[in-house]
Amino acid sequence: MTLLAREDATLPDQAVIEAAAETRRQLAAFLSTKLETQRVDIVDVQDQVHTVQLPAMALQLLDEVLSELALGNAVKIVPIHAELTTQEAADLLNVSRPYLVKLLDEGRIAHTKLNRHRRVKFADLMAYKKRQDANGRKALDELSELSQDVDMGYE
Repeated sequence: MTLLAREDATLPDQAVIEAAAETRRQLAAFLSTKLETQRVDIVDVQDQVHTVQLPAMALQLLDEVLSELALGNAVKIVPIHAELTTQEAADLLNVSRPYLVKLLDEGRIAHTKLNRHRRVKFADLMAYKKRQDANGRKALDELSELSQDVDMGYE
């Protein structure tokens, strides 16, 4: 499977942001039905209507993409079974490639090595991210509790 994002992806402009927000509002009606598939009409440049049947999972993914575009974010879609290069993995974690390699060498993220090239499974990368996010939330909870214990004036 190929990635569904261009390498030269740019941030959406104001017209795209507004269109994404409006489309997301319209899509909400389809998502609320809880059906496994939905029929959607697409109109081509000759005003011909084409009806396609989309799985609910695809519509949910489209909703997530539209949500990010509406916030002005660029979007990249990666298949879960994908094996990523160290640069792709670093980009997804928003860290430098050398830092990611250090995490791999320390065994903090599972990976495979083909000759001298490391590959990281997307699922393993997301498992690491989930652990890091949980640790961050725990640390913030502890800090919040400490600030309340010493009565720092936060209410």
